[in-house]
Amino acid sequence: MGIGRELASLDFKNLIGGPLIAVIEAQAQAAMSSVDFIKAVGFKPGEEGAVTGDPIYVSFKYPKEVKPYEPEQPSNINIVLIDGGEGYGDSVTVSVSGGSPKKVATAEATVSEGKITSITVTDQGKGYTSKPTVTISGMPEKDAEFTVEFTPYSEAKAAVFSQMVLEVPILTMLPIPFIRVEETTIDFNAKINSVTTSDTASKIGVDSSTEAKAKYFGFSAKLNVSTSYQRTTNTGSKVDRTYSMAVHVRAVQDEMPAGMEKLLGILEDAIKSQPASLPSAAIQPAG
Repeated sequence: MGIGRELASLDFKNLIGGPLIAVIEAQAQAAMSSVDFIKAVGFKPGEEGAVTGDPIYVSFKYPKEVKPYEPEQPSNINIVLIDGGEGYGDSVTVSVSGGSPKKVATAEATVSEGKITSITVTDQGKGYTSKPTVTISGMPEKDAEFTVEFTPYSEAKAAVFSQMVLEVPILTMLPIPFIRVEETTIDFNAKINSVTTSDTASKIGVDSSTEAKAKYFGFSAKLNVSTSYQRTTNTGSKVDRTYSMAVHVRAVQDEMPAGMEKLLGILEDAIKSQPASLPSAAIQPAG
């Protein structure tokens, strides 16, 4: 059989088609694996006749600050002079009373030519919870006018936390396998070596013999010579066949299908955080 005919007799349909069919089946199995993963991991078992049940959520508890820490706010008193009045002597006393302080504030007035030019709070005191009353002593011809700006004292307030529960669909937390065969290469090599051998051997043989006889009145001789020729030819053929096949498959993580991306978007919108208990204040260290 000629080499060309021998190559033509090979079953290329199965040699090439077999690996391609295997790749297609592998792609189909990968797709079904993705489906099984989504159903098994992302959803509860459905009722009889249902494909899937409700989505599986993962719950996390964490504290959430609902009201921040408020530091201690000292009281503040500011006396704003509107009209310095008239006829004040050099000695004028400013008194601060009321307001339930822990420590009383003090203030003093500056007088020039019978008029009060400024009123200064020299000590803010401590712990005023309500607006104090400010009075100026003296016998003026016209009383000075002023207003009192006041900021009350407030204690430090601890931050208030609420125990929250966060529910997250588990499918949004896990990488979903979407394996795709991107490239397949089939290398088939056939090597056929045909060798014909021929061996010829020749053989020539010579055989001679001499025979002598004596008689009474003479001498006689006899010579026998024989030759032979032999030629042997051996012919043979040898065929070496070598076949090799290499299948290269490159698989990659495919992009998420549009439908799955839409489903995950809906599940992400379903992520919710809600209080698990009533708010409680954090205990602040005494200082």
